Amino acid sequence: MKIPVFDPLTVLPALALLLPAASLAAAPPTFDDPAPQRYELTARASELDARTKEHPEINFTFVTKEGKPADQQKASVDTSVPSRGKLVIWLMGYNNELFTRLNSYGLHAIQPHYANKWFSLVCREKPLDPQARGNVRLEAATGEDVSDEVDIPRPDGMMERSYQFVKWLAKENPEGKWDHFLTADGTGLRWEDVIISGSSHGATTAARFAKHTKVARVVALCGPRDQDQDWQSLPSATPANRIFGFSHVLDGGWTGDHYCRSWELMGLHQFGPIVDVDKVAFPYGKTRRLITRFDVGGDARRAHGSVVPGRSAGKNADGSYLHEDVWRYLYTHPVDETGAPVPMDENCLKDHN
Repeated sequence: MKIPVFDPLTVLPALALLLPAASLAAAPPTFDDPAPQRYELTARASELDARTKEHPEINFTFVTKEGKPADQQKASVDTSVPSRGKLVIWLMGYNNELFTRLNSYGLHAIQPHYANKWFSLVCREKPLDPQARGNVRLEAATGEDVSDEVDIPRPDGMMERSYQFVKWLAKENPEGKWDHFLTADGTGLRWEDVIISGSSHGATTAARFAKHTKVARVVALCGPRDQDQDWQSLPSATPANRIFGFSHVLDGGWTGDHYCRSWELMGLHQFGPIVDVDKVAFPYGKTRRLITRFDVGGDARRAHGSVVPGRSAGKNADGSYLHEDVWRYLYTHPVDETGAPVPMDENCLKDHN
């Protein structure tokens, strides 16, 4: 099967005309907190919105098997750091070390609980419809009925869960200026001020969502993949220069040509070559495609999680993280500053069917 490759830059002007004015980015808010500090907040999705429901058919519930809340949502902001006016929506499990860093960059951050437990339970047939998994991701993110595989209504999708959470945060933590991310009429999020991000499964859903909705930036850590799908080459609401990826070369998603394939189909080669961050210093030629080769003892599983702050990440001799500059670059480098275009890599397998 030959997969069509679309140039995102040729369709963006037309898409931009369709965007409502309320979605446009706004100037960053100014904190006036009398006691500047880092705030961490938690709320259950099922308590914020009575319309939410469980989806046991995809193992998505409000309570764990042990009887503990499963729908906890996390948020954090540091009012002692000038705000960049951007909200990171993280699509994987809560990572306090990552959120601490995001806040230190002047970013707000939330981790919504939404119906994302479908992975490995649906879209199992072979050969697979080349849009099937992408459609499930899109339905889980938006709550729109685009997939026959799942039935995820809007209150259980990422968009609505994030909106309800931010609306609650604006009331619960006015010091954090969360209302900045609400539209003028208060009925949704200002998506042009959102950085959608995740690792692995979350990185892939983040990229798929950005095709549908124009966001400020995408940060895909160890992803995206979906190697038997072709949604990566669809026209995109989010300009390709706003998409950043970071992977370890021993990650199975890299050795299997999954990440390089997605990166190229999304057009990231237009903004610079693949750069090894262990050899090239910040700002990495202003590229969008970053890799690392640091020693993980040959462990592909560790490699997969090594690009996110945590136990698997690289450390310097003094115990500090090896890739602090990389994370700051991924989330804060000006999107209009890019590297020079390079050709697609003929050695990166595009057709996995």
